[in-house]
Amino acid sequence: MKYPSETYFGSPDQPGHLRDILAERIAAVPTGGAIDWVTYYFRDRKLAEALIRARQRGVKVTICLSARPRTSDANDAVIAMLSGKNGLDGGLRVISLPGIPAPPGRAWNMQVHEKLYCFSHPKPLAFVGSFNPSGDSPEQRPDIIRETGDQDRAYNVLVGLSDPVLVEALQKHARQFHRAPPGMFYRFSADANQPLTGTDTTVYFWPRTGSHPLMQFLQQFGHGTRVRIVASHIRANGAVNAMIALAGRGAELEILAEPTFRRVTAKVERALSAAGIRFSRVRHAEHAPMHLKFVLVEHNGRRWSVFGSFNWTRPSFWLNHEIAAISSDPGLFKAFAGQWDVLKQQLDE
Repeated sequence: MKYPSETYFGSPDQPGHLRDILAERIAAVPTGGAIDWVTYYFRDRKLAEALIRARQRGVKVTICLSARPRTSDANDAVIAMLSGKNGLDGGLRVISLPGIPAPPGRAWNMQVHEKLYCFSHPKPLAFVGSFNPSGDSPEQRPDIIRETGDQDRAYNVLVGLSDPVLVEALQKHARQFHRAPPGMFYRFSADANQPLTGTDTTVYFWPRTGSHPLMQFLQQFGHGTRVRIVASHIRANGAVNAMIALAGRGAELEILAEPTFRRVTAKVERALSAAGIRFSRVRHAEHAPMHLKFVLVEHNGRRWSVFGSFNWTRPSFWLNHEIAAISSDPGLFKAFAGQWDVLKQQLDE
């Protein structure tokens, strides 16, 4: 049986679209329903107020939120709201993960970088993707926006999965985070290494001990394969080498990347371009971020889309808590291919 997915894209032309999708879903959950989130940045006080109202009308609300993201105080205002006297009444779990040994002057900290939003009503649905509600209105901290980029105006995506097997398992994952935040040894657990397999979509978690699922997936392809990558971050040498190897096996590879050199370095661009990979940066006239993360693969008449919270960076590969999905759902492929065309058009404007 096929379970249709819902795909929503954010862009500079639709500011606030994805946070509005989340707001609508919060409002639609009735008494006795459930909302379960795991996210990295959360600064949107109006969404926080909507979650508090849901809790007050009898919705079970659990929110797992990174205590100290890269911009360390970004979540503090929402944490104060949700944990306060009139907040979620224990529904908020602020997660602070330990670092691992690093060379002098370096800090290797694990982050809860997942973006997962589960709703029980009006039908069970689990959103995964690249969007976290990191904006606020009215904006009181423009310094944070300058550092993180305006995600309400960024190119972003939320994919609503409706397959009951996946929705139930993702909700369970979010609630397990809330009950017992993961520790240093989470990567060795069955939960971290066991994929969630639905009708046409498989979901993976990080950190893990096994091989990187996306890298492993791409290793099977070469001549006759078309691969399109949209990436907000590319910095890991291993990821760059894998892309170059894929092109070396004869795959037709094209990359659309974020414009800033902090997230996708000039060195990476030179290495990929030298390997014959078509590489472009998506620049918007109003400097909106390109925060999308997806891959399109076509081979012998078959098509797959890959999406989630993952980046092509060492923290994402080895440290952070991430979600990625590999899907053969033709509707999802069509939606992402359409967004690829939107981004390509942006290059020509």
